[in-house]
Amino acid sequence: MKLFEQYGIDIGYVVLGLVGVVLLLFIILIVMMIRNHILRKRYKQFMSGENGKSLEKAFLDKFSSIETLEDEVKVINGNINSICTQLRTAYQKIGLVKYDAFKEIGGKLSFVLVLLTEDNNGFIINSMHSTKEGCYTYAKEVVNGEVFVILSEEEQQALEEAKANKQLERISID
Repeated sequence: MKLFEQYGIDIGYVVLGLVGVVLLLFIILIVMMIRNHILRKRYKQFMSGENGKSLEKAFLDKFSSIETLEDEVKVINGNINSICTQLRTAYQKIGLVKYDAFKEIGGKLSFVLVLLTEDNNGFIINSMHSTKEGCYTYAKEVVNGEVFVILSEEEQQALEEAKANKQLERISID
């Protein structure tokens, strides 16, 4: 009290000021309680979806669906990687040349067929047709794009055609 008297402040004014501050805080408290009630009401309305179905249940269902899809994607990626591995050994490059082997009137019934893998491994089939003597068929092995026997002009042409074919593009699935 001496402090108030020393500065010439009436204690009644201090009490009135404090009552005013308490009333202001009380009004702010009531406003906050009303806002909280409105917010809770809106939250309950939001969480109680249509036909009584809870929004939380809908979220859990969606998360479960996402997890199932992720598992399926992993299986599909594994299958794709397996297929890509198997595809390396599949014949995917082809060369074909038709020609007249014995320069006869019979036409271009002879052919050379080359089948190669991605690594240029495979074989050459040469089928030579003759109207007088029948048909002769020869097979030659190709390793890394190389043949270790002498090739005819048509066989070399078919081999180069097969090696020039583009291989399938590799995709990496992780």
